[in-house]
Amino acid sequence: MQTIAVIPGDGVGPEVIDEAHRVIRRLGETDGVQFDIVNYPFGAEHYLKTGELMPPSVIGEFKNMDAILLGAIGDPRVETGILERAIIGGMRWGELDLYINLRPIKLYADYLCPLKDKKPEHIDMLFVRENTEDLYIGIGGHFKKGTKDEVAIAQMMMTRKGVERAVRYAYELARKRNKRKKLTLIDKANAIGAMSLWTRTFEEVGQEYPDIERDHAYIDAACMWMVKNPEWFDVAVTGNMMGDIITDLGAAISGGLGIAASGNIHPGKVSMFEPIHGSAPKHAGKGVICPLATLSATQMMLDFLGHDKAAARLDTALTRALTSGEIKSISTSSGMKTSGYTDIVLKYLT
Repeated sequence: MQTIAVIPGDGVGPEVIDEAHRVIRRLGETDGVQFDIVNYPFGAEHYLKTGELMPPSVIGEFKNMDAILLGAIGDPRVETGILERAIIGGMRWGELDLYINLRPIKLYADYLCPLKDKKPEHIDMLFVRENTEDLYIGIGGHFKKGTKDEVAIAQMMMTRKGVERAVRYAYELARKRNKRKKLTLIDKANAIGAMSLWTRTFEEVGQEYPDIERDHAYIDAACMWMVKNPEWFDVAVTGNMMGDIITDLGAAISGGLGIAASGNIHPGKVSMFEPIHGSAPKHAGKGVICPLATLSATQMMLDFLGHDKAAARLDTALTRALTSGEIKSISTSSGMKTSGYTDIVLKYLT
């Protein structure tokens, strides 16, 4: 039996995790997918009560598990970044070394897309975002903070090791995906000279993958093409900050944050899966948040853990639920209850 660590977290996190539990239980009944689930309390409530963020010993526990499912982290009662850096950053940058952020951008149904004349066959791509380097590592600081003479410095750091392992993962994914076998590198090497590390590494590693078509785009042009011609993309690879931004654009064209999920992956080792919508504290406790992003994250986790059939059935159930006409919107103003979305998915998960 595989062991899953679950961190419901803050805001709407516990609500969407409850819906993931419902789906996992159903898959246990129908597909024999059985997990030993270990719940962890880390988040704002735990921090405010105990002063504890996430102790290093817990990372040691996670290393002996098969996957981590996260609800959401963030609370207005706690200074922005404290919880996120300690809990999410602690998993990404610490001993777990979750160096790949994998973001599917998939349009399930026409009505979810804000772009004119774009259909599911036009928006189906995978973005590989390097997850442990770049501007997010926190090198820098402030001088004369709070004064008119304040200086703020942030340094971008990229290593050949970090770039190459992300690029190599993306090439392997493009080959395994078995669709167009096209990989697009997105960088800004024309303005940031150090980013030639990405360009050179992409070309060098690409020599080992002659079956993969290579493409290159600067980030500003890539954002334009994502809106104008999303069908051009199959698999794309990019750096940490640029990947964070462009995949939210991807979420927007595929239906919004309510349906977007991500995997924080160390291939072959324990990895973490989560919706990308955040804790949405203003909606917490109202039962109106759409849980489909968390169900999509659950689908990614099942696939990662080798439950191919169960993962495919859940993906099909999500597609059928969103194309059935029973879900008119995934907005919090849709009038649907959180549990109601899952009820529809479960109906098709038979």
